[in-house]
Amino acid sequence: MKTTPLHPKFGAICHDVDLCALPQSGDFAEIRALFEAHSALLFPRQRLDDAAHLRLAELFGPVENREAMAAGRAIDFEISQVSNETKGGAVSDAESLHTLNLQANMLWHTDSTFLPIPALVNILTAKVVPSQGGETELASTRAAWAEMPPEMKAPLQDAIIWHRLSNSRAKISDELAALPEMRQWPDRPWRSIWPNPVTGEDALYIASHAFAIEGMGLAEGAALIEAAIAFCTRPEYVYSHPWQVGDVLIWDERAILHRGQPWPYAEPRTLKSICCSAGEGDGLSAVQIIPAAV
Repeated sequence: MKTTPLHPKFGAICHDVDLCALPQSGDFAEIRALFEAHSALLFPRQRLDDAAHLRLAELFGPVENREAMAAGRAIDFEISQVSNETKGGAVSDAESLHTLNLQANMLWHTDSTFLPIPALVNILTAKVVPSQGGETELASTRAAWAEMPPEMKAPLQDAIIWHRLSNSRAKISDELAALPEMRQWPDRPWRSIWPNPVTGEDALYIASHAFAIEGMGLAEGAALIEAAIAFCTRPEYVYSHPWQVGDVLIWDERAILHRGQPWPYAEPRTLKSICCSAGEGDGLSAVQIIPAAV
């Protein structure tokens, strides 16, 4: 498979690949190996419809179905649409809670750190792009962790970090953070370092959902989280992707922070996203906190 670098420190652009042909083409083993090695993969100008999108996701592992997780029962999966378009063909109001939630995605975050099972991968594809803006930015917490100063690393190395969805939403709007769907998940602890079981490289597992570090005061922990995210998102660790319709961007949720960028909200922007849940083969036990027996 022909590849070129996506960024000097991480990522690869995969050329001459038809993702709609997977798994029949037999290319997935190579794609998965590139995913482990590079953390982020770009497949330009694909023709990924919903069925092909879902087939590709299922090759990575169990598809993340938040509605089923929340309900505790089987619910049909629907592909998540990251969009300001309404069902009537208009766009959502710039001050609506829906748009504010889109703006919360412009904070540096890792998907699903507040869920019972965290995400392994996000597979994102562009359906409608605006005339300007709307980029998706990625930052490698693996590259940043390898180069982080020892004095910053030391308190993070063996830390347990707590995550809460409403924490990130409160940075945008108290009303948004108060919505039931933002408060339905219990606070979730994860170990701070997620080693890649294939390459052996460590990555800092952190997000805008993170609000506390166990054993630290709230203010002290929040300040360290903020400083760590700021370090990991320095320009030398960031790739900014200008979308073209059909592009498919795949990244490792264990080792990549991401965020969206603003665009003219009077224009539609629609991306479709599928996350897959991490499993034991993805190193899940390395970050899990096992509750003590009662």
